[in-house]
Amino acid sequence: MKKKILTSAFSNLYTDQRIEKVCKTLFDNGYPVEVIGNDWGGNEEMERPYPFSRIELKSKSLKTAYFEFNWKLYKLLKKKADQNTILHANDIDALLPNYLIAKKLNIPLVFDSHEIFTEMPSVQNRFSQKFWRLLEGNILPKIEFMMTESQSYAEWFHEKYKVNSVVVRNIPRKILSVPEIPDNHPKIILYQGAVNQSRGIDRAILAMHFIQDAVLKIAGDGPLKKTYENLVVQEKLQDKVFFLGKLKPENLREVTKTADVGFSLEENNGVSYLYSLPNKVCDYIQSRVPLVMINFPEMQRIKNQFDIGEIITDHQPDTIQKAINRVLKRGRKDYGNELDKAADVFCWENEEMKILQLFEKASHK
Repeated sequence: MKKKILTSAFSNLYTDQRIEKVCKTLFDNGYPVEVIGNDWGGNEEMERPYPFSRIELKSKSLKTAYFEFNWKLYKLLKKKADQNTILHANDIDALLPNYLIAKKLNIPLVFDSHEIFTEMPSVQNRFSQKFWRLLEGNILPKIEFMMTESQSYAEWFHEKYKVNSVVVRNIPRKILSVPEIPDNHPKIILYQGAVNQSRGIDRAILAMHFIQDAVLKIAGDGPLKKTYENLVVQEKLQDKVFFLGKLKPENLREVTKTADVGFSLEENNGVSYLYSLPNKVCDYIQSRVPLVMINFPEMQRIKNQFDIGEIITDHQPDTIQKAINRVLKRGRKDYGNELDKAADVFCWENEEMKILQLFEKASHK
């Protein structure tokens, strides 16, 4: 009988694709899995093949919500964990209770760092950054089983804390039937993901002044959606830029397949952004859509392996429009072979083995 896995995260679980994919892989391979999140970001109904629960939070601010969640998570793990359990903590904001229970019961803990939490723009230059850094600095050097989302993250954690991480990229399952290439008039430029700061969305909107016979579709929601809608009106680009709102994953996949070019133009707001491999990059690759990407290490790494689009080095609207126009001129078909090769490499099926090996090691601790 395989050990029970208790997965926990400061998350409402509904939109967290990484946790869903990791837990599904473990569940499909015979592990009894149970997931614990919270209701801070909403309490949407969802279905999973394994049990899950959300800790109810009374807090009104994020800062107190973290403390409330950690205290309640500690009590819950204490009740649910036993000698036959592997604890699985996601990100620093769920690590402390898992670490304490793992120590108390002398059971294995697998830590999954989805990002470099202490270097996120939301905590930079705040008291909370000092707190999370203190926690990170005290616990990470003692972690035996760890995974993280990119090679660059793994190198950063090793350099700072001498901890060895298994790289498990947050990438989609392989799309086996190669999508047909649409014959769009006008051509479709796609952004998918959170409509938030530091994503290059506003610059791409301005670049539309210089791109003919094409429309920009923005699929996603977020705090800056209204601001960018106003920018579109202000720039008189209503006939060229369209907001699709938040789509269900299956509907988003259908939209992605219709695009002629996608982009991932994050701005360097600290090392967590700089060293990331955005999910959208591999979503585009799986849908065989060529890309325009910023020259962050992980995106540069992909471009060095496969000719799947253009890399740019700054966020000037003129630079963006030139790169998008080059991709549109070449056409999606011309990138087909390289996108097929990249899709064989950047798929979840290649990551699953690494997860199973890590949890197998943890099982025998």
